[in-house]
Amino acid sequence: MKLVRVISIAALGLSLSGAPALAGPRHNINKREARQQHRIAQGIRDGSLTPKETARLETQEARINALEVKARKSDGLSPQERAELNRLLNLESHRIYVQKHDGQGK
Repeated sequence: MKLVRVISIAALGLSLSGAPALAGPRHNINKREARQQHRIAQGIRDGSLTPKETARLETQEARINALEVKARKSDGLSPQERAELNRLLNLESHRIYVQKHDGQGK
């Protein structure tokens, strides 16, 4: 009886520990996109982004999202597609920083 309980607890632990690993990459990209959207919204609220800057950033965010959706629909994200999305997200993050700190909005 104790052996069955130990095995079932161990199996449960293994199944739970594997779930985040499988869902991790998708959630990492989605979390990054959500954080960047939050940073843009924050820039709008505090006035550090002009409407033109906001529109440009939002357009680029939409392009990145469309690329992600297209890649996921075809056959899932390959390592190359994931690397390209991360590269684009890095560039967009830098653009958000630059636009928020260029002094035009305030």
